[in-house]
Amino acid sequence: MLYLTLRHYEYTCAVAQHGSLSAAAEALHVSQPALSTALARIEDHLGQALFVRRRGAPLTLTPQGRDFAKAAQNLVDQAAQLEAPNGASPVLQNLVIGCFSDLAPFVLAPALRCLRQAFPDLTVSPRMLGFSQLTEGLLRGEIDLAVTYDLGLDAGFDRQVIDRRAPQALMPPDHALAQYRSLSLAQLADAPLVLSQEGLSVQHMLGLFKTIGLTPRIAHRAASLEVLRSLAANGEGIGISYSAPPINQSYDGKALASIPISDSFALEPVIIASHGTPKADSPLARAKDVLSKALGQNG
Repeated sequence: MLYLTLRHYEYTCAVAQHGSLSAAAEALHVSQPALSTALARIEDHLGQALFVRRRGAPLTLTPQGRDFAKAAQNLVDQAAQLEAPNGASPVLQNLVIGCFSDLAPFVLAPALRCLRQAFPDLTVSPRMLGFSQLTEGLLRGEIDLAVTYDLGLDAGFDRQVIDRRAPQALMPPDHALAQYRSLSLAQLADAPLVLSQEGLSVQHMLGLFKTIGLTPRIAHRAASLEVLRSLAANGEGIGISYSAPPINQSYDGKALASIPISDSFALEPVIIASHGTPKADSPLARAKDVLSKALGQNG
C-alpha cells in the first residue's frame, strides 16, 4: 500500500517552486500549518530531509530533495496529462532558466517576458552563472534550459542556435587601432590584451589565435564584463569580448570604442541548450520554441 498520495507530491513540488510554505499554501489553497504538517510527514516517511530550513531564509532543496522534487513533478505532469481531454500535454508550471552571466543583461529580461506571455501561470526561476556552473546545473537537472555560448557542451546536450556573434575589440577612442571599422585577430596579437578570467572563455580565445599560428599577450584577466571594459577604457590593454553593450563609456565614465573583429572563424553561436532533446510537444519543448522565436538574432 502506497503511503504518499499524488497530493503529497503536489505539496512537495509547490514548496520547491515557491521557496516558502506561505506562498505554496496560498497557491494550493490550503492552510500553512496543514502544509507544514504534511511536508514533515513526507520527510519522515522518506527518512530524509527534502528542504533546508533556515530562519528568515527561503526553503531550499537538499540534493536528495532536488531528485525527489524532479521525479515528483514528472509524476504530477503525467497525472495531469492522463486527466486532460484527449491526452493533451500538461501545462508548464515551473521552469528554471540559466543564463551565462555576460549574456544575462541582454537576454534575460526578454526571455522572462516572452515566457510569461506565453505561459501566464508559469513560475520562472532565473539563474545567472558561468559556463561550468551552467553545464553542471543542466546535467543535474537543476536547470531546464540555458541561454549561453556553445562552449564546453558535449553531444549529450541539445542545442538550438539563436544568434552568431563576432567578438569586439575594446579600447580608448584615441588608440591607434580605433580608426579602423573592423579588425582581425592578427592585428591584435602584438597588443596587450584584456580577457575574461572565465576558464572556457580564455581557452576559446587562445584557441582562436592558435588557429592563425599566433600567441597573444594577455595583460589582464577580468572577473566581469564591466571590469574588462574599464581596464580597456583606461588603456590597460585591448579588451576582447563577445558581449558589447550599446554604450560608449565604461562604469567609471571613460570613453570606449568598440571595433568588431572580422575573422569569420571567430563567430560564436549563442544557443538555447537543454540536457537531452525534449520530447516533441512537451511543455519544455514548447518553452524552448517560444524562447528561440523571441530571442533569435536579438539575443
